[in-house]
Amino acid sequence: MKVVVFGATGMVGQSALQESLRDAQVEGVVSVVRAPSGKQHQKLREVVHKNFLDFTAIENDLTGLDACIYCLGVASTGITEDAYARVTCEFTNAAAKTLLRLNPQMSFVFVSGAGADSTEKGNVMWARIKGKAENALLAMPFRSVYVFRPAMIQPLDGIESKTPSYRMMYKVIAPFLSAARHFWPQYITTTQELGRALLAAAKNGTGNRVVEAKQIRDVLRKFS
Repeated sequence: MKVVVFGATGMVGQSALQESLRDAQVEGVVSVVRAPSGKQHQKLREVVHKNFLDFTAIENDLTGLDACIYCLGVASTGITEDAYARVTCEFTNAAAKTLLRLNPQMSFVFVSGAGADSTEKGNVMWARIKGKAENALLAMPFRSVYVFRPAMIQPLDGIESKTPSYRMMYKVIAPFLSAARHFWPQYITTTQELGRALLAAAKNGTGNRVVEAKQIRDVLRKFS
């Protein structure tokens, strides 16, 4: 199968890209990024693209694909609601609509977040907007759409967050995350587990269209 990954330079995107490149069933991976990552692999084609509201210029690179793992996002801290909605909803919708037109039989896997508000009416800005993005995708006629809502993510394999405040936080709590996973395994997912679960959903589907944090390991057990 051929997979496209959006946001492959972020923490979750790195894990999705890494696991896709490792998987023998994946023959090729297209990574759409805003700036060159420097990563090279025989199965990887990195496409640098600046305008995430218009993908016309790279449509040839987005054709003939079987699945999309969409990990592009931005931290809600210190950003206006309009700016957050632009990245979370508008960028996602533009990419999804282009992919749907070019590859109507593909599966689309979207990384959201624990606590996303599917009613779109709550008081928490990021949750409301994530819910709006989820609802728009779930209404699109792809072969399948799956939404993942991870909670705390433990970075492994040298993966780091692009957000400076998050990197600092992870350095502080890193010694405690492994121990905490024994007590709250349903809420703490490693990047390796999440990347494998996202790819499993893209390949085989899941039992639920919306996968909560506590269900991520179930996806691995049943479908990977």
